[in-house]
Amino acid sequence: MRRVFNRELRRLVNKPRYLILLTLGIVLTFVVFATMTKEGQPLKLPVAVVDMDHSYLSRRLCHELNATQGVSVKAVYDSHTEARKAMQRGDVFAYYEIEKGTYNRLLQFQSPKLVLYVNSAYMLAGTLSYKQMATMGMLAAGAVQREVYRKKGFRDEDIMGMIQPVEFDTRNIGNPWINYGNYLMTTLIPAVIAFVAMMHTSYAIVRERQERSVKTWLKKARGNTLIALLGKILPYTIHYSLLLLVANLIMFGPMHYPMVGSWPLMMLNSILVVFAAQCTSCFIAGCIPEAPLTMGVSALYSAMSFSLSGFSFPVESMPTFFSSFSWLYPIRHYFLNYSDIAIYGNGIEHCWPHYCALIAFGLLLLAGAVMLRWQLRREARFEGKEALC
Repeated sequence: MRRVFNRELRRLVNKPRYLILLTLGIVLTFVVFATMTKEGQPLKLPVAVVDMDHSYLSRRLCHELNATQGVSVKAVYDSHTEARKAMQRGDVFAYYEIEKGTYNRLLQFQSPKLVLYVNSAYMLAGTLSYKQMATMGMLAAGAVQREVYRKKGFRDEDIMGMIQPVEFDTRNIGNPWINYGNYLMTTLIPAVIAFVAMMHTSYAIVRERQERSVKTWLKKARGNTLIALLGKILPYTIHYSLLLLVANLIMFGPMHYPMVGSWPLMMLNSILVVFAAQCTSCFIAGCIPEAPLTMGVSALYSAMSFSLSGFSFPVESMPTFFSSFSWLYPIRHYFLNYSDIAIYGNGIEHCWPHYCALIAFGLLLLAGAVMLRWQLRREARFEGKEALC
C-alpha cells in the first residue's frame, strides 16, 4: 500500500492541474456562498405590484412592502402581462395584482381579493418573497378589519381578540436567527466536497485504463486489487478530508455557526463521509470498464444525492419508494450526524447507527476490488485469444 500511495503522490505531482482546479472550485464555492449568506438571508428581493386600482389602499400596500426588510418594490405595472414578462425575464420574483375597484368594494363592506404570483423556479428567492408578501397581505387584511370594527364602535382590545384570537409564539430550534447560511453552508459545502472527491477518485481509477498502466499499478500492490485501490484513494481521502475539516473550522469558528456537540465526533463524521463517497466511486469504476460511462454514472449518482438525501426536499415527505433510496447516499448519514452533533449536542449513543452506515460503505470498496479483478482477468483472456488468433 505504501508503494501504491507513493506512486499516486508522484502522479499528482507530475500532473497537479486536476487537483488544483478541483480544490480552487471548492474554495470558490465556499467563498461565493459565504458572501451570499453573510447577512443571514437574502434582503430586498425585487418584487412588483400590478396596480389597476390606483387607490389609497394600493399605494399604502406598496409603501408597506417597501418598508419590509426582505423585499423591495422595483416596479409598479398597469397590466398583468407586463408583470408576467418581467417575472419571466427574472427582473422580479413575485408580484401582487390589485384589481380595479378593490378599494370601493372594501368601503362597501365586500370582500376584495389580492392575487399573489410567485416564481417558485428560484427555490430560496421565491419562498422568501412569498413569505414576506403573504405576511404583508395578512397584515393589510387585519388593518382593514380593524378600521371597520373601529367604525362600528368596538374597542381596540376587543378588536384584536376578534382579528387574532390565538397568538402564535414561534421559536426556531437550532437556528433562532433564521440564518440561511447556517443551513446552506453546513450542508452544501460537505456535499460538494464529497461530490468532488467521488468524481476525482473515479477519474484517478479510469485514468489507469486510459494510460494502459494498470499492470504497473497492480505490480506495486503485488497483484492485490484491494490494496491497489486503498493505496490509490488514500491521498485523495487525506486531501478532501482536510478541506472539509478546514471548512468546518471556518464555519463553526469565525463564522459563528452553532456547534454544541463534540469536535472529535464531527471530525470523524467528515472523514467518514469522504471515505464513503470514494468507496462508492471505486465500486462504480470496478463495475464499468468504459471511462466515459464511469464518469457519467458517478456524476449522476452524486447529482441525485442532492435531492434524495433530504437537502432540497424532506425525506419524510417523499413517497416510500424514493425515501428508501436516501440511505444509499453517504451525505444523508453525514447530515443526520451533523444535526445530532452540532445542533442538538448529542453524543456517540445517537450517532453510532450512521457511523456504522458510513463504515458499511467500505463493503463497496471490497466489491469494487473483486469486480476490478474480474474485469482485468476477463480482459486478459480476450487478449490471450486475440494473440492466438
